[in-house]
Amino acid sequence: MPRKCVLATCQLNQWVLDYDGNRDRIIEAIISAKAAHATLILTPELCIPGYGLLDHWLENDVYAHSWEIAAEIIARPDCQDIIIDLGLPVQHRGCSYNARLIALNGEVLAVRPKLDLCNDGNFREMRYFTPWPRGRVEEYALPEVIQVLPRKQERCPIGECAIEALDGSFASETCEELWTPNSPHAHYSLAGIEIVLNSSGSHHELRKLDARINLIKEATAKTGGVYLYSNQRGCDGDRLYYDGCALIMSNGEVLAQGSQFSLRDVEVQTAVVDLDSIWAQRTSRSRGLQANEPSVQKLKRIPVDFRLCHPSLTLTTRPTEPREPRYHLPVEEIALGPACWLWDYLRRSKAAGFLVPLSGGIDSCATATIVYSMCRLVVLDMEAGNDVVLADAKRLYGEGFSGNLTAKQFCNRIFSTVFMGMQQQSSKETRTRAKELAAAIGAHHIDTNIDTMVQSLHSLVADTLGFEPKFKVHGGTQSENLALQNFQSRSRMVLAYALGQLIPHSRGGAGGLLILGSANVDECLRGYLTKYDCSSADINPIGGISKTDLKRFIKWAETAFDLPILQQFLDATPTAELEPITNDYVQSDEVDMGFTYDELSILGRLRKTFKLGTVGLFQHLVGEWSDRMKPRDVYRKVRDFMYYYAVNRHKMTTMTPGLYLESYTPDDNRFDLRPFLYPRFTFEHRKIEGMLEKMEEDEAGVNAANGT
Repeated sequence: MPRKCVLATCQLNQWVLDYDGNRDRIIEAIISAKAAHATLILTPELCIPGYGLLDHWLENDVYAHSWEIAAEIIARPDCQDIIIDLGLPVQHRGCSYNARLIALNGEVLAVRPKLDLCNDGNFREMRYFTPWPRGRVEEYALPEVIQVLPRKQERCPIGECAIEALDGSFASETCEELWTPNSPHAHYSLAGIEIVLNSSGSHHELRKLDARINLIKEATAKTGGVYLYSNQRGCDGDRLYYDGCALIMSNGEVLAQGSQFSLRDVEVQTAVVDLDSIWAQRTSRSRGLQANEPSVQKLKRIPVDFRLCHPSLTLTTRPTEPREPRYHLPVEEIALGPACWLWDYLRRSKAAGFLVPLSGGIDSCATATIVYSMCRLVVLDMEAGNDVVLADAKRLYGEGFSGNLTAKQFCNRIFSTVFMGMQQQSSKETRTRAKELAAAIGAHHIDTNIDTMVQSLHSLVADTLGFEPKFKVHGGTQSENLALQNFQSRSRMVLAYALGQLIPHSRGGAGGLLILGSANVDECLRGYLTKYDCSSADINPIGGISKTDLKRFIKWAETAFDLPILQQFLDATPTAELEPITNDYVQSDEVDMGFTYDELSILGRLRKTFKLGTVGLFQHLVGEWSDRMKPRDVYRKVRDFMYYYAVNRHKMTTMTPGLYLESYTPDDNRFDLRPFLYPRFTFEHRKIEGMLEKMEEDEAGVNAANGT
């Protein structure tokens, strides 16, 4: 008989500590897999309590509740006759583990703890869990909620093991284990395991998906086999967006791939797999030699009286055809990832909608366009019959809701924009751009001036201190100039929150609006923002996106979303408009910062991703920028960058939670942990100046020898 089976994986939009909701989504996935005749289903990492619990992992309740949900799932009549691989935390002999629970027909076949914990970037797994030693298998005492089930099971194996069904075998690895140099899947393949399962809690990062897919391809292409990958998808309560893309691969080829961005809470992928096709990939004699190593053959195998291959799959049943992997362009990732994150945050927070201060510049324009992208997705899912989205949209829209809404109509109800201008500082062009963008996407727009608000603060400060602060263009000092700009910035933040609380009431609704920030990753890195201005908000969908990528996104959205107004934002000079406009002076962001946005992107990536300090930055850039500027000019750029980074680092400690998307984001609260009080880098400066003197002496010697 042919060994053909239907395997299933899934991506679930889980929410931390939402035990009932998480359980229901898992059950929905299992029922869907069974309807497709699957005999095995893989679920995401820690899917029962949700992945991003952070310090809640230290609470006993989480472990107890997770087992209670697991018992409910494996005991349900509609969850029988299929092997279920679930994610939950377990406690064993005084240690806590990130684990997989493998169950069949109400029985726990094994508990497989994670071997390699992710403990860098956004992840802190070793703060909560212990890595399980490779090769160890012990006996696990099951909790009472499992013991009281009909099977009265008291114990099961715990450790690194494989499941040996009557007609096939599989073993699990978890997320990080795919990315480590000594991945378990290589060991399992040599041991003859045919199916490897990987449950993951992998977040979206721009341009990252191909790296993930290539690793899985390599895992099955070299020595054959089937690889199932399951991932969480959505915002589970934090700064990350988990981007799904569940996969089934066989012998290096993609058989099934889930969507990376979607508003669907449950998505199941299945494939008909021919296990006999694996043999042809494993006939290499060198592989056979390595497979007989004693360490490989020590893998513990647990026999199970169950067939993976369904009797309905006959010789004439065609296995699933391979397909090319699907990737989004980075601009599409920006359009879709933050939009899905915003939708999850909005519906789960029970807020009435969003408000963004529109300045007429490209950053707030990008934020508004992403909200419009979210509205487009909501309308598409309603049209497709997504009942969960339909219910959430109906609650948000309120009276007059119709299933035939357009994106602009939905946007008008849940999204407000406000232009907060100043008579002398705000140009007619920025005010008009803001108004026209709001009209193009359908947002409820307010156009107002804050002169009286700012002047009241100005007068109060002048009376208190006994002098009249002036702008630089009127003869004021740098301190006066900066203070007067900050009067405006912070006034806008106060007014934005006031409007956010009251706009729904003024329009006949209830609740409050979430205030969206619009500070991009490069401005955060440079500190080019006012502490507690409009960068202070509830959440920031572009906080992890570079200015360069935002411009590309706006250019793409102009056509993709049919928004011709966006070209005007691209043509405009970026400006904060915090200083008075005169005949010979208009404030410019890049002039103020002393850097182009492209330069900031390069410096930021080298600082974080390439892990370079002040001297390392200079040594790298003096070569890379040799065709653009002299070594001493490179030094000035590096010196100024590190100076502004250091003196403004304190701003990052209070930054609005921003969606993580970029590998060099300076988010102090989770990803980029550094001091916020720095010395002046005098040692590093002295060292670079010594290098410069030597370079200039060498150059002078060469010139003298050449007679130049």
